[in-house]
Amino acid sequence: MLTSKDELRPRPPLPSGTPPLASRGLLIAVVAAFAAVALGDLFAVYTGVRLRAVVDGDVTATTVSSLEDTYSLYERAGRVQMVTFLLCAVLFITWFFQMRRRTELLAPNWFRKGPGWAIGAWFIPVANLWLPYRIAADMWNACAPLPTEGKSHRLPMWPVNLWWGLFVGTTLLSRYAAARFDMADSLTEISGIVTLFLTIDLLYVAAAGAAVVFVVRLTALERLRAAEEPYRTPVDA
Repeated sequence: MLTSKDELRPRPPLPSGTPPLASRGLLIAVVAAFAAVALGDLFAVYTGVRLRAVVDGDVTATTVSSLEDTYSLYERAGRVQMVTFLLCAVLFITWFFQMRRRTELLAPNWFRKGPGWAIGAWFIPVANLWLPYRIAADMWNACAPLPTEGKSHRLPMWPVNLWWGLFVGTTLLSRYAAARFDMADSLTEISGIVTLFLTIDLLYVAAAGAAVVFVVRLTALERLRAAEEPYRTPVDA
């Protein structure tokens, strides 16, 4: 956390003298990956609705496809979700790591751990429920405008909180639903769990949208902050 003394401390110059602008190409790739994830989730919603109709004994649905064929399509949607999620995870963590390195140059006093934690934090069991959020919050605050007349400028945290709340909450709910599905032994239970998965898939769509807002806004903030004399402070002035 920055203090008033930290805010007025001159920051080190850039190694090359050029502001570390975030990559727009990587940003476009990450946004496209999240769009693919959202489409995969919507496909899962479609197949889930069909599976529930068959399980519940809807006559129209059963004439179109048997239970086995419908369940096969539902599993295929799950595989599509897995592939798009893995692709998105690779691109997003790459962007997350690069953004962590760039934002540290803007405000080194905000960070207590090295840039490698921007990757490692995602793979530590239990701790990955909050460590990436702390790093994201630090990056967000590091991109705040420079203080003027001794007053610091705080950015609204809702894009970070919304993205992380949806992502973690939906992930935990998904694990609970998967455990229930493995123990289901009747069509009635399967129908109820499929309904739960429909809700989870829709929440994942919302989480993907929130992630896009976070990624786009943080990238824009970093580029703006780096372009407006990022190392000029009231002391220098």
